[in-house]
Amino acid sequence: MKSFEFYEPTTLAEASRLFAEEHAQLLAGGTDIIIGMKALTETPETVISLQKIPGLTGITTDSDSINIGAMTKVREVELSADIQQHHTALAEGAAEIGSIQIRNLATIGGNIAHASPAADTVAGLLVADAQVDIASADGERSVPIDKLFTGPGQTVLTPGEIITRFRLPSPASCSHYIKHKLREVMDLAFIGRAAAVILDNGTITDARIGLAAVAPTPIRAVEAEDLLNGNAPTAELLEQAGEAAAAGCSPISDLRCSAEHRREMVDVLTRRTLQYALERASA
Repeated sequence: MKSFEFYEPTTLAEASRLFAEEHAQLLAGGTDIIIGMKALTETPETVISLQKIPGLTGITTDSDSINIGAMTKVREVELSADIQQHHTALAEGAAEIGSIQIRNLATIGGNIAHASPAADTVAGLLVADAQVDIASADGERSVPIDKLFTGPGQTVLTPGEIITRFRLPSPASCSHYIKHKLREVMDLAFIGRAAAVILDNGTITDARIGLAAVAPTPIRAVEAEDLLNGNAPTAELLEQAGEAAAAGCSPISDLRCSAEHRREMVDVLTRRTLQYALERASA
């Protein structure tokens, strides 16, 4: 590990000023950056801890949304009764990250800011239609989660900008997450898949499908969603939605599996996650 300057600011303004400097990186839970620094794939000259900045942790609710601070531990997201009830896919995705020890360190903000196309919390946030609050020394702004990513490891964040909160708007839908992986635990997703639906008198009034690890960025399967909305769920309709989701993704082949396998499983798992979400909506 190369030597570096270490700072523990107590305000977002101070953290933003430091983070705007060249070769600076943030430290949240540390489960990604510390591994990278030890392997010399990450060589920051400045590391800025967010641990002492107030207001970045915790899960709160109001009349319009459930709010998750960016420094909230993934384990807390996994176990939150509000998240489990209203945004089940996000709780299920959080439960898939590493081991319990890792989830007790890792933060949801770090999981998203790392911008891995295979992040386990991202599909649940996509189908929750989450808003991402961002702060810097110049002020605050908010972007939809599906507009945050620009490529593998890349986001719309500008120098000095820090993710502070995720807002999951109401009304909540019934959702489900499936991670297609090789090992039972502590494995990257071949595919991350979430679906959320709202049923009204047997008709799908709002369907959302989130995909991870099948494109350069996490994506919504918009064409499949459009097929579902306004229709009664049938086996034929779910099959069409699966085919549309598979057609709309752009997977790659890597050491874990082939692009062809990923595309085939997008079709299969879209139908499966939708079926689980529909069962929860009908219960």
